[in-house]
Amino acid sequence: MASLFKKKTVDDIIKDQSKELRSTQRQITRDRTALERQEKQMEAEIKKMAKSGNRDACKILAKQLVQLRKQKGRTYAVSSKVTSMSTQTKVMNSQMKMAGAMSTTAKTMKAVNKKMDPQKTMKTMQDFQKENMKMGMTEDMINDTLDDIFDESGDEEESEDIVNQVLDEIGIEISGKMVRAPAAGKGVPSAASSKQATISDDEIERQLRALGVD
Repeated sequence: MASLFKKKTVDDIIKDQSKELRSTQRQITRDRTALERQEKQMEAEIKKMAKSGNRDACKILAKQLVQLRKQKGRTYAVSSKVTSMSTQTKVMNSQMKMAGAMSTTAKTMKAVNKKMDPQKTMKTMQDFQKENMKMGMTEDMINDTLDDIFDESGDEEESEDIVNQVLDEIGIEISGKMVRAPAAGKGVPSAASSKQATISDDEIERQLRALGVD
């Protein structure tokens, strides 16, 4: 019962109009089909009267045929009008929906602009940019300080570790194989010590070649 008193929306009205236009279009098509059948019957009747020599009857039927054909032509014109009205109704409905969507969007944008403070937003963006730059500068300073600390304390120890590692790889013990330089004031080294130095150098070169080190 409540649906009987419910106010129709624009979409409901357009649907009803489209339904009526489609019904009218079908009725026009049926009328035109009936006129075409009458046209064929009348043409056949005119031929029959002409064969029988009834000239007066032919004239009367010919006038009726002309009127019938005019009426059939009118059905095509009316059908075109109905089609045009249906298309126009659909276009108007689409335009109304677009206008409604634009109105809703405008209201939303107005509400957002009312809530948003441009100056406050600009200040927030500037503060963010400033703090971001400060953070980057602080990070660079910390990294530089750490690099300086590790470079000062670790270079000598790292160099010593590298030397020991290389000597271990070629199988040389610093205490046993490396030839020590003569101490100051000890005099000229003996022949035996020179021979030992020569052997040690050869052994070092042989081990280097075995490792593929030129």
